Amino acid sequence: MKKEVKKVVLAYSGGLDTSVILKWLQDEYKCEVVTFTADLGQGEELEPARKKALEFGIKPENIFIDDLKEEFVKNYVFPMFRANTLYEGEYLLGTSIARPLIAKRQSEIAKLTGADGVSHGATGKGNDQVRFEMGYLAHDATLTIIAPWREWDLNSREKLLAYAELHGISIERKGKKSPYSMDANLLHISYEGGILENPNAEPEEDMWLWSNSPENAPDQAEYIELSYKNGDPFALNGETLTPATLLKTLNEIGGKHGIGRVDIVENRYVGMKARGCYETPGGTIMLKAHRAMESITLDREAAHLKDEMMPRYAKLIYNGFWFSPEREMLQAAIDNTQKYVQGTVRLKLYKGSVMVVGRSSDVSLFNAEYSTFEEDEVYNQKDAEGFIKLNALRFIIEGKARKNK
Repeated sequence: MKKEVKKVVLAYSGGLDTSVILKWLQDEYKCEVVTFTADLGQGEELEPARKKALEFGIKPENIFIDDLKEEFVKNYVFPMFRANTLYEGEYLLGTSIARPLIAKRQSEIAKLTGADGVSHGATGKGNDQVRFEMGYLAHDATLTIIAPWREWDLNSREKLLAYAELHGISIERKGKKSPYSMDANLLHISYEGGILENPNAEPEEDMWLWSNSPENAPDQAEYIELSYKNGDPFALNGETLTPATLLKTLNEIGGKHGIGRVDIVENRYVGMKARGCYETPGGTIMLKAHRAMESITLDREAAHLKDEMMPRYAKLIYNGFWFSPEREMLQAAIDNTQKYVQGTVRLKLYKGSVMVVGRSSDVSLFNAEYSTFEEDEVYNQKDAEGFIKLNALRFIIEGKARKNK
């Protein structure tokens, strides 16, 4: 039995799925609908979403199109990259990190407009339903959550198109329809479905939208410099840029050189394995640069402990726990290590690869006097003998105790 809802805030893109959901909410729940479209740098024209919402009878004051690009990069992407975050060793979490911000803003709009419900277009098979709804519940557990894909029987594109035609929902067809389910924001673009459902099938070259293939990338390497302060990049080639502008520029540079393509089979939170392809050119460059910056500014044990914490941190983000106390606790520990992660990293980009070719910092822990292979006056090599023996003492004791056993 459906719970009565008077006003619902819908995460709305203006595409087939959310357009059908908008009409379905009006018909099935007899409720007023507020549309919310987040601009996270996905590269799409968003004003058509406003026009289409008006066609559905949505009041102008109930149509929200919010530019969240700077907030997204500064408060979500950058904190995640301070941890050098990778899910299952490869995925830079481009979709995962966007959902908490969308859910947060959607909950804020619900409060602003007096709505008592929220709705999203995530399916009952994916991770996004968890990420959205964990975000809603973290901000306002009184909101009724409507997940149409868990309620209706419109479980195929053909059924969605038939519903749209029956109810006069206009669906723009711009050339050939992509066979993939895609998600994009300033950090990445993802591809699922179609031939990718066969994990042994190589993606078609024309699937990739953001990057040249390494084979077709420029034959001349490009050198860039990223400058860091408190663990975050703030300047590219000496020019200070806003977080969103910096990431956008890195995407363009990295895409030109064929950087950031990943093809993985990942373990979804809901239980099944799924194959996905991702393009994250700017993020791939940032990850390499940040690790290089840490290599000369971060204490050994702090760096190693961070690496041990990272898989847990990545799993929390992937599974939708961005607003959890444990993620915030880990974030506080990670951020504490970044106080002196500052300086400049020089990188060489060539044919799909990112190579660190230089790093410098005014607080570098690299000390040539100690590290040199030449003669020095600060390190007594004889000290190593006792150091080794003390570290091996437990082996020595165990060996004596078991010698005759």
